[in-house]
Amino acid sequence: MRALVYRGPASLPGCPEAVASVLDGSGFDVRYVGPQEDLALTGDVLAGATLYAQPGGGTLRQGWRRMRRHRRAVRGFVAGGGRYVGFCLGAYLAGATPGFGLLPGDTDQALDTEDDTVIEVDWRGERRAVFAQDPAALLVDDRADVLARYADGSPAAVVAPYGDGRVGVVGPHPEATPDWFTDAGLPVAPDARDLARDLVASAA
Repeated sequence: MRALVYRGPASLPGCPEAVASVLDGSGFDVRYVGPQEDLALTGDVLAGATLYAQPGGGTLRQGWRRMRRHRRAVRGFVAGGGRYVGFCLGAYLAGATPGFGLLPGDTDQALDTEDDTVIEVDWRGERRAVFAQDPAALLVDDRADVLARYADGSPAAVVAPYGDGRVGVVGPHPEATPDWFTDAGLPVAPDARDLARDLVASAA
């Protein structure tokens, strides 16, 4: 199974690599795609993959400016049976205003702050601490299966069908490695990468 991970100007250093590590640990043959990579993000390249992953990055506005040219290719890939997995900005980009329009609904901001922080989510009935930076609120209907919820009960991670494919997105960063916490001056939370692997497995 081949997984493609976007790495380029709509991501931040460390985000694609953390997602790639999760996918590698889930049994995927991982390759990067992007303007400076050996593989470009095109429909032909996506056709040879099982899963496409959109990692975290900057703001939705900046990210969409970089990614909107790929909307048709990404939508066609998922509608034809591919899998899309998005983390933080990747979750925002799965929404519609603006975005790829892959979710049965849209996205918005979940918190009033864009600062790096640690939040708790209820993941399949278990309370877990995860790294977050302006996490996405997932405004989805009942076509989506909820894997995790924020403290206020709203969805924090979901999987949903799109055409013949599936979409899995998470607002915060369960893929975060310990250095993300220390670099942000935060206490290191217990490893939550098993949650990221659960998201991947649920979407796949």
